[in-house]
Amino acid sequence: MSNSLHHDNKGYEKDESENDRKSSALPDYTVAVIDSAPKIYLPRVIIGNKVDGNNGQAESSTPTYAVDVTAEQASETTDGVPGDGRDTWDNPVEFLLSCISMSVGLGNVWRFPGVAARNGGGAFLIPYLHYTFARGRPLYYLEMCMGQFSRFGQVKVWNMSPIFKGIGYGAITGTIVTVSYYCSLMAITSYFLVASFAKDLPWSVCDDTDKDYNCTLIGPEICRQLLQANIDDGLGKLHWKLSLCLVAVWLLVFFTLVKGVKSSGKVAYFTAIFPYVVLIILLVRGLTLKGAWEGIKYFITPEWSALYKPKVWYAAVSQCFFSLTTAFGPIIMFSSYNPFKQDVYKDALIISFVDTFTSLLAGCTVFSSWMTYPQAIAKFGWAPQFFAVMFFLMLLTLGLGSAASLTGAAITILCDQFPKWKRWLVTLVVCTSLCLVGLMYVTEGGMLMLDLVDNYGASFIIYVMAMVECGAISYVYGLSNICDDIEFMLGRHVGIYWRVFAAGYVTGLRSDLYTSMGIHTVATRKAKSLKEKIIEASKPTHRWGPQDKQLRSEWLAFPRRKAFTTLKEKISDILGIFLLGVSM
Repeated sequence: MSNSLHHDNKGYEKDESENDRKSSALPDYTVAVIDSAPKIYLPRVIIGNKVDGNNGQAESSTPTYAVDVTAEQASETTDGVPGDGRDTWDNPVEFLLSCISMSVGLGNVWRFPGVAARNGGGAFLIPYLHYTFARGRPLYYLEMCMGQFSRFGQVKVWNMSPIFKGIGYGAITGTIVTVSYYCSLMAITSYFLVASFAKDLPWSVCDDTDKDYNCTLIGPEICRQLLQANIDDGLGKLHWKLSLCLVAVWLLVFFTLVKGVKSSGKVAYFTAIFPYVVLIILLVRGLTLKGAWEGIKYFITPEWSALYKPKVWYAAVSQCFFSLTTAFGPIIMFSSYNPFKQDVYKDALIISFVDTFTSLLAGCTVFSSWMTYPQAIAKFGWAPQFFAVMFFLMLLTLGLGSAASLTGAAITILCDQFPKWKRWLVTLVVCTSLCLVGLMYVTEGGMLMLDLVDNYGASFIIYVMAMVECGAISYVYGLSNICDDIEFMLGRHVGIYWRVFAAGYVTGLRSDLYTSMGIHTVATRKAKSLKEKIIEASKPTHRWGPQDKQLRSEWLAFPRRKAFTTLKEKISDILGIFLLGVSM
């Protein structure tokens, strides 16, 4: 019988044996056999010619990776998905559409055109496309792989290096802050959605007598005109109409998430596709307006002097992160519900392309009309109310997809930490709490609070978390180790482009950012000295890796198998070159 001292009560090998996987020297490849552990334990990979003191017999010179899986273990696994009670997507299309719905949101359609206009028009596209290619896309792929490989949310995924669990908590802090004001913007959107059913669009005739806003400035500044005040004497009065709209928005988010990916995946069919229908209609209409091509020309023509301004580059990297939703956590969360072998490489390429395309499409739509969306709609010759309803419904749809994913990330962390809690109850508590917090954004001074919270509680925090995340993976867990994990999972070698740009995030990062993370993790290690505690806290825990037991056993053996295969290939190449030289 196998020695149970090497396993925990969940059947996973303890830390020491798994840490050896990452640090051991090249072993003897003559024999590799599997010792079938008791049914409550994980089968262990044994390298050498002895198993628990008994001589093992090798059938061939190459390592074998078969696992003796008991009937009980087999019943826990279906199609490579562990029997851990975790939900999975009904099909890969729902995962892809959910990611598109998450990434393509108000940041693309509403925020991007305004940011581009304030930062040199076409000049802004250069740093934006640069950061998308060199930063956003590699990090998106990395986070997808991390979530799918571990089947955990953005906190427990740091079983790979517990000292950096603070990254997960920092990211979820930024996520909660963002979604709290994000839904307030959706509330304002729903407010104008209802106003669009009026006989005459409220902003088509400039008469501010009975309105809560200045109709001449409807557009990206809509929030400031609806809620304009200072906070010298407090937040001011609560806007009761917007408060009702906020409650309605959070009800939508709740019903989207109440059944986990089973419900959010179905909603994604609408939230991912409908916005493009409206955007294309608006673009076609905008192109028929006078001066449309001049506006688009300004959008794509660089103002080279703007490239010397640091604020333009900072705006570009902020837009890239905000748009793709990298480092916030939803990417890890969504991919953690995937089957272990799903090819997320293609998904990452598709989603990053669609996200960039949507931003450019929205930019062309806005610049073709040289005015804000609602003003352009008001000039439609027929049925402007219909197009206004479609427009604000599109914005609400875009916001719902992003808000649901951000909120889902927070819910997943709680459900991972407390698996016995009922998901619908966790969802209800989280949505209710965030709705109450969001009420401060629909007060008279709400928009000033939104600016304050966005600048100091979301944008910069997320950017720092992204840098530390890549540094932790590249230089602590090890870039080669994560690449091996991805290759084992997808059967695809990680190319030089992904390696270089994933590690490149941490260029210029100061070391004190690392020391600020994981104090609690280090303090709770069992090692005696501080140095040993830090080393122990930096190593993967026994829970890091595939959750399926058979896949886990194969994963533990994968580096040795890969090294053995690489060694054979090199020897074969040398012999081939030698024989070719002899024959010549």
